[in-house]
Amino acid sequence: MAVDVLIGLQWGDEGKGKIVDYLAPRYSMIARFQGGPNAGHTLKIDGQKFVLHTVPSGIFNEGMLNLIGNGVVIDPITLNAELSKLNALGIALDKSLFIARKAHLILPTHRMLDAASESAKGAGKIGSTLKGIGPTYMDKTGRNGLRIGDLEHPDFKKQYQILKEKHLRLLEQYQFDYNLDEIETEWFNCIELIRKQNLVNGEYFINSILQRGEHVLAEGAQGSMLDIDFGTYPFVTSSNTMAAAACTGLGVAPTKIRDVYGISKAYCTRVGSGPFPTELFDDTGERIRKEGAEFGATTGRPRRCGWLDLPALNYTIMLSGTNRLIITKADVLSIFDQIQVCNAYNINGVSVTEMPYDLCTTGVTPEYESVKGWAGTTLNVNEIPDALISYLKYIENKTGVKISLLSIGPEREQLIELENLKIFS
Repeated sequence: MAVDVLIGLQWGDEGKGKIVDYLAPRYSMIARFQGGPNAGHTLKIDGQKFVLHTVPSGIFNEGMLNLIGNGVVIDPITLNAELSKLNALGIALDKSLFIARKAHLILPTHRMLDAASESAKGAGKIGSTLKGIGPTYMDKTGRNGLRIGDLEHPDFKKQYQILKEKHLRLLEQYQFDYNLDEIETEWFNCIELIRKQNLVNGEYFINSILQRGEHVLAEGAQGSMLDIDFGTYPFVTSSNTMAAAACTGLGVAPTKIRDVYGISKAYCTRVGSGPFPTELFDDTGERIRKEGAEFGATTGRPRRCGWLDLPALNYTIMLSGTNRLIITKADVLSIFDQIQVCNAYNINGVSVTEMPYDLCTTGVTPEYESVKGWAGTTLNVNEIPDALISYLKYIENKTGVKISLLSIGPEREQLIELENLKIFS
């Protein structure tokens, strides 16, 4: 019937996995539409922590269909590790997980090219996760890539060898040591296991679900400010992370899109290099990092922390047409009596609320407004402190979008549907 899209509105790590897991029972299918193992979606279920890098976050919901769409790039080694853990938990993957044949494969040499390229940049590193994502998308757009469907072709090894040799010639340009044999053996072992999964023509599969009158939730990865076109280029990921990418990453028409859920933390974080206007370099930033356990799910790197950035938030809301806002990690700010919110940028003495063409070269000074915090209060699903209510209404007023869900902790049960509360109706 319809596709709802769920995306991150910041620089990633907004809590998408948990929200997808919570919303999943309302849908027949959860579908990943872009990115790869550079994303880590963290879920906490019955006290256990799970991190998914490729498999959609609906996999823990019994009876749910999960599709890895054509817009995703797949590392067989990473995917196999996830599948092994899910099998050990007794999840019936033969009935719940499907992989689009048009999804591209990350080769061992893609990962080596990624590492060699990043190393060669020296001080200009962009903060790659070194998972081979960029080189894989380069081969995709260069029409050289290998896809999941190629695994069913009798000449797959020949196709692999041709692309591998091309990569090795490129690696000769770098002074980079590598050992291909060990990882290549593991890669081919994992390929054999992927061949046994449900490989489908994803575009027909998802549209057949819609034609039956059922609903699909499209799960984005990374965050909108990392979008290859509209993010803080060149410190971005290699795919489009906006809601529109769900159409090309799954094979569904724009007319099928219904609601767009946009997720934002109550503050901001960023992993790796690149501009970050509200970044805090003092003890305040460290307190947020410690209280929020802000370390990357994929890399383990400490996340850079800062106050909520409304110009950036309004920018990404506009680009994806977000009509359902979700605020996460409100509990982390419970340590502050006063909270700062950036509501404009000062550029050469002029106050602006629009995102400049290039944050990398434009001198931006955040203009803050102070709002009352809710320090000393204990957050629970039955009672929201007045100061937090005021903060949420402030965000609604500044963005023009109603907040649908509020997360006050890592557990499934620590979500509040604000639409059900009179004060937000």
